[in-house]
Amino acid sequence: MKTTFGLTLLAAATAVEGHGYATKPSSRTRLGSEAGLDKCPECTILEPVQAWPDLDIAPVGRSGPCGYNARHGIDYNTPGVNWGKNIVATYNPGDFIDVEWCVDHNGDHGGMFAYRICQNQTLVDKLLTPGYIPTNDEKQAAEDCFEAGTLSCTDVSGQHCGYSPDCSPGQPCWRNDWFTCNAFQGGDHRGCQGVDAKPLGSCYTSIAGGYPVTKKIRIPNYSSQHTLLSFKWNSFQTGQIYLSCADIAISGSGTGNPEPNPGNPGGCTPASTVAVTFNELATTSYGQNIKLVGSLSQLGSWNVANAVALSASGYTNSNPLWSTTLNLPAATTFQYKFVRVGSNGQVAWESDPNRSYTVPQTCDGVATVSSSWK
Repeated sequence: MKTTFGLTLLAAATAVEGHGYATKPSSRTRLGSEAGLDKCPECTILEPVQAWPDLDIAPVGRSGPCGYNARHGIDYNTPGVNWGKNIVATYNPGDFIDVEWCVDHNGDHGGMFAYRICQNQTLVDKLLTPGYIPTNDEKQAAEDCFEAGTLSCTDVSGQHCGYSPDCSPGQPCWRNDWFTCNAFQGGDHRGCQGVDAKPLGSCYTSIAGGYPVTKKIRIPNYSSQHTLLSFKWNSFQTGQIYLSCADIAISGSGTGNPEPNPGNPGGCTPASTVAVTFNELATTSYGQNIKLVGSLSQLGSWNVANAVALSASGYTNSNPLWSTTLNLPAATTFQYKFVRVGSNGQVAWESDPNRSYTVPQTCDGVATVSSSWK
């Protein structure tokens, strides 16, 4: 994919108002909305920029690491009456915590997102001083520090840290320290709204209702009486980036909260097998079928004759969806590919490399993998 792809769709994106913002811990943007000052918390957008495939290249300008809502003229990089002066959460170094953001139903552009902590207090203090608006250079210096302080997905063992299905090996977005949304054209569980697969309206957005997106991060071994946890979402579809931040404290010493059971934040007993639904967007002609084959015996052990056939019950011309659900052992890592099989038995394989997946350990015993033919 060419890096100009997101910019070519900018005109379409601006017609779709509403996108996403951090909600847990309570971001400055969320507090602005709850105070009635920000009528569109999901509209804090940095645009037009090169958001994809290089996640770090775009300068943040006036948006800074906390975001600027141009619609209401709110600069969240400086404390206001309702945000920035008080701590919303206190953690210990090494704590494993739940984080959440909310994506709007009409503004889900897919892509990747990250949480970051800058460990240069001098830079962060520029964003904590009441009555002071940081310069663009100070905002960029802070953003560079936050980028260096990305809290990797892989810091939490057992958390699924795959690669974006909308990215390809060799592209800058081919990294698993950031969190990834599902495939932008991923059927019922598409884009970022498909990460939790929660119902519409489970979190607040002002345009079309939102979907929560939850993950776990590990607080670094760093102490500060007042610092910021910054959230950054790079859109795949559009040349847009969304930024927000929360005022937190990191105090104490030691290892913090014990590491959770992988994929088991609530302390329940994980299911031993998981019903994994594979959604594949693949255009076919009459008589052709899509099958799934891979390294597990349940996937035919790479023998196409024993491959799993997918259903085309949800297939349309605009959404060529093939699906199947398999019960697979939790915590199992395997490789796989989709194949297109003609009525004459001729087999066409997806291009290399093989896909890879680790079955999560979940309380409800369900998971979804969405992708497109490559």
